[in-house]
Amino acid sequence: MGRYNVILVWSLALTLCLIPYTTFAQLSPNHYANICPNVQSIVRSAVQKKFQQTFVTVPATLRLFFHDCFVQGCDASVLVASSGNNKAEKDHPENLSLAGDGFDTVIKAKAALDAVPQCRNKVSCADILALATRDVINLAGGPSYTVELGRFDGLVSRSSDVNGRLPQPSFNLNQLNTLFANNGLTQTDMIALSGAHTLGFSHCDRFSNRIQTPVDPTLNKQYAAQLQQMCPRNVDPRIAINMDPTTPRTFDNVYYKNLQQGKGLFTSDQILFTDTRSRNTVNSFATNGNVFNANFITAMTKLGRVGVKNARNGKIRTDCSVL
Repeated sequence: MGRYNVILVWSLALTLCLIPYTTFAQLSPNHYANICPNVQSIVRSAVQKKFQQTFVTVPATLRLFFHDCFVQGCDASVLVASSGNNKAEKDHPENLSLAGDGFDTVIKAKAALDAVPQCRNKVSCADILALATRDVINLAGGPSYTVELGRFDGLVSRSSDVNGRLPQPSFNLNQLNTLFANNGLTQTDMIALSGAHTLGFSHCDRFSNRIQTPVDPTLNKQYAAQLQQMCPRNVDPRIAINMDPTTPRTFDNVYYKNLQQGKGLFTSDQILFTDTRSRNTVNSFATNGNVFNANFITAMTKLGRVGVKNARNGKIRTDCSVL
């Protein structure tokens, strides 16, 4: 029996090593209680000041968090600048559209923390980004929630690591589910996180295929006509189109109500309603904002645990943009 017990223990240990989500055990809302006890209020104050300067702070920070966590985990690797022979994540074509205000939000929060001697270089850039994301959601009218802390910053940031790891506007439900499942997220988590498209904007080239003749039949005809006016052929690529045409500056469940009316901007948005496997969840979130908020918080907490680094494979960066 002893030999079989050894085999069983070895097999279990090997299995745990292969699961990329087990490092979240180090995370705790009270991680900085004795290190930098006012970390949350300091970050919140800095984010609020940035928010008062420009609303773009909200979608920019939220999108930055998603793009960070989906590539090698929530380790602030997306904040790193390219140097020497290393092309960093932020310079991958998929990340070139990340708004500078998201990066600036983290920089300002980091500076505010470093101004307090007890906190200087004690809080990871990954945790600052996680806190700032929660704060911008709340400032836009969304829920506040407890953020687990204790992430270390990644030691690597490579543009090549971004390939195939971010959801595309053209994705169908199977492709979305596969990508999110790779990060330990369920279909319900994916639909809830897609609700972040209640904020922010996109550019015409990301959905132009849907409004060209023949127009995507799942697109609301009036909405399609509006998009065609805003995005004529040879349009300036810098033109920004709201993801949510109804309440673009409020974090709410209107995104799902838009999907019910055929007003999802991306194919990957509208598919959530047109595919019967996900439609019931969309209807549920559209009907009850509290149900959406609760599921969004659950999904954000799970996303924040993806690929978390610790003292063995991470560090606390003194400059978020430098490895």
